[in-house]
Amino acid sequence: MQELKPIKEGKVREIYDNGDSLIMVATDRISCFDVILNNEVTKKGTVLTQMSKFWFDLTEDILPNHMISVDVKDMPEYFRQEKFDGNSMMCRKLEMLPIECIVRGYITGSGWASYQENGKVCGIELPEGLRESDKLPEPIYTPSTKAEIGDHDENISFEQSVEHLEKYYPGKGKMYAEQLRDNTIALYKKCAEYALSKGIIIADTKFEFGLDENGNMVIGDEMLTPDSSRFWPAEGYEPGHGQPSFDKQFARDWLKANPDNDWTLPQEIVDKTIEKYLQSYEMLTGEKIK
Repeated sequence: MQELKPIKEGKVREIYDNGDSLIMVATDRISCFDVILNNEVTKKGTVLTQMSKFWFDLTEDILPNHMISVDVKDMPEYFRQEKFDGNSMMCRKLEMLPIECIVRGYITGSGWASYQENGKVCGIELPEGLRESDKLPEPIYTPSTKAEIGDHDENISFEQSVEHLEKYYPGKGKMYAEQLRDNTIALYKKCAEYALSKGIIIADTKFEFGLDENGNMVIGDEMLTPDSSRFWPAEGYEPGHGQPSFDKQFARDWLKANPDNDWTLPQEIVDKTIEKYLQSYEMLTGEKIK
């Protein structure tokens, strides 16, 4: 069996060319502050892939997505190894749009820091008197440009997203920018409402979209995973301070508190992190990871 090499390696994902499709493998790597840590988090890649599959299935009525199959039996022989089982997704090839579509339903993180400074988040004026972790009156769309690995994404306004897209798609910048915004908000609203019914608050998340061969917009990349979203337990939710979370906040907090960490986490923090990932998957889907 010939070994295949990824055509692209991201911080967490490896992408393989499969002729007319792609195979995306979510590894057990973990990245914080745009750095890949020295630890691996067992089963994390499987949670990311299976959770994306769950949301892709749930939102097909809003927008098509790039998923073809998560069953390695549908993939070339090379992927029928244990290390690819569960964490691999065969996808349609898309022309990815150069915008990260971020939606915030609650005020937290960099949004909270910015609001304290000037009452705005990414240039959007918000009501006075919000507390940290408060639910926003309406979800807000705060796009950013995609950075290369090692660089930080740059937050831009909606108007700047029109200009940015116009550079790549002359005459279509405004149309694509509006579609990205409207799809992002519609997907977030449906999924946030569903998650809340299962005891999870989706504070914010990011989507990526691409165009298929007919120029139609399609959801790509991953969707609503603990890597691309902030999940909070609804039980005990209380604005006025930061919330406990189901994502890699554990890992981030430990790294911040231990500046001479050498990008390596203690095993107990790794265990706690994967426990949170698994717990969020089970709460949302009602199933255990196989």
